[in-house]
Amino acid sequence: MQSVYPKKVLKRFFEPKYMEKMKNPDACGKAGNPACGDILEMYIKVGKKKNKKEYIKKARFLTLGCPAAISVSDMICEMIEGKTIEQASKIKFDDVLKKLGKLPATKIHCSILGIEVLKKTINNLRGVKPPARTPRKKTYVNV
Repeated sequence: MQSVYPKKVLKRFFEPKYMEKMKNPDACGKAGNPACGDILEMYIKVGKKKNKKEYIKKARFLTLGCPAAISVSDMICEMIEGKTIEQASKIKFDDVLKKLGKLPATKIHCSILGIEVLKKTINNLRGVKPPARTPRKKTYVNV
């Protein structure tokens, strides 16, 4: 039986390199998709280069989800290790897809979710608070 996932995705799913909870991270982030049930957590440790720029010394993840979600999380960790915070913040979901390989159309959202958790982790590192959610106005329809 042929898989809908490329070999690279399956290899990362069965043998993720970066999956572990990190003790004492400098920042972490969490994102989830209630529609599919995927939950991603990312942890980073930061170092400083000689030019005093901060870079991601170590990246790890814990993901509860499908092969695409786990593979995307693993690939993002690989892509950001050694990068400056600025470089990592510029990574987009299609950059992940180019490195990982083609995902089924129904699983593209996993790469978007992976970038969302990366952005949240970087924002947490920078101390950026998410915008406050405004409550929805209730609307009533007279019947």
